[in-house]
Amino acid sequence: MGAYVKLLEYDNIDGMILLSELSRRRIRSIQKLIRIGRNEVVVVLRVDKEKGYIDLSKRRVSAEDIGRCEERYNKSKSVHSIMRHVAEKTKTPILKLYEDIGWPLNRKYGHANDAFKLSITNPDVWNDVTFPNDVVKEEFQQYISKKLTPHPTKVRADVEVTCFKYDGIDAVKEALRKAEAKNTPDTQVKVKLVSPPHYVLTSQCLDKGQGIHLLEEAIKDIDETIKESGGQCVVKMAPKAVTEHDDAELQALMDKRAKENEEISGDEDLSESDEGPEIA
Repeated sequence: MGAYVKLLEYDNIDGMILLSELSRRRIRSIQKLIRIGRNEVVVVLRVDKEKGYIDLSKRRVSAEDIGRCEERYNKSKSVHSIMRHVAEKTKTPILKLYEDIGWPLNRKYGHANDAFKLSITNPDVWNDVTFPNDVVKEEFQQYISKKLTPHPTKVRADVEVTCFKYDGIDAVKEALRKAEAKNTPDTQVKVKLVSPPHYVLTSQCLDKGQGIHLLEEAIKDIDETIKESGGQCVVKMAPKAVTEHDDAELQALMDKRAKENEEISGDEDLSESDEGPEIA
């Protein structure tokens, strides 16, 4: 008939996604559409208060709806985590914290989570609420600062820059300098050599989108400059956020290339067989 679910935003009450409301396409396997334990975004179709039935639909939810719902749900989870922590630490009923702090901020800022983030740089946010006592206020501010302070995101792009003209080396250097020419104290682009002609561009920003845009502009400057000298810039990996694992792999590759460059034949000492006869 369908799939039974628990509505996480409504105290885990039971609902049902009808079989006909699982997908717009022909259903060949229910297991591929929905799995036990996975979170899904659904819309309420009907509610029978007498029997306690709640009919839900998965196929009537658009991609935009899913994005908005997941964002709202994750924000609410973050707020509830903070509320629960403060309630346990200060021995204050969590409902009172919502009534005095959470819901007033929701009404003014659209979501309490947005207000919490804003409060890190703008303490005036707290002027709109009345704390039960100073202990609660201090715990709120300390925990929010610890939990919601944004961390820089590292963004990386890989390019190959070549120029086979007479002054090709200088042309490549000049093109790569263009990537760092627009650096400011807040936005920094760094260029590292892996092994010619492979170069890596990196940047660290609080906003991932800003970092990606920064590297895209840097690549554009490199491309325009090297083409003026008759060279070429090829993007091997488009700008994207990277993890510590990616950094470790890059460092390992750079170490490998450096070691290969050190192992150049022809620099060894002459062997006995290579020495000529002694002249008396």
